[in-house]
Amino acid sequence: MTEQNFKNHARFVIGYHVISFVAILALLVGSFINLAHSAKENLYSASLICLIAVILGLFFVFLRTFPLRAQDRAIRAEESLRHFILTGKPLSDKLTINQVIALRFASDNEYLDLISKTLNQNLTPKQIKESIKNWRADYHRA
Repeated sequence: MTEQNFKNHARFVIGYHVISFVAILALLVGSFINLAHSAKENLYSASLICLIAVILGLFFVFLRTFPLRAQDRAIRAEESLRHFILTGKPLSDKLTINQVIALRFASDNEYLDLISKTLNQNLTPKQIKESIKNWRADYHRA
């Protein structure tokens, strides 16, 4: 497996992020065009096709966001434990979940300094990731 770093850590699945998205979008647009042009006797079936397209669009969004939210909670718990092990103190509530997720890629040697820098300068997740010198890979992120 390729060594993970800032430039290649994001996961991009063409089948999901492109093909499924474009197909659902085409179905959604096409179904509403069909509804607009359908004869009165076909209105019911055309509206059901629109409903199916909307449901698929919602599935597309929720099938991604629900597992990521659960994973984000697990990451916060992992990083809180990591911080407690390193310092004996709880992780600051001032850090956003996105900052915590970015901090998880930092090695133990730079973790605490990066937390302090993040709290003092309110670094964005991208700035945090760019500041990491020794990347701690995560090959299991959904």
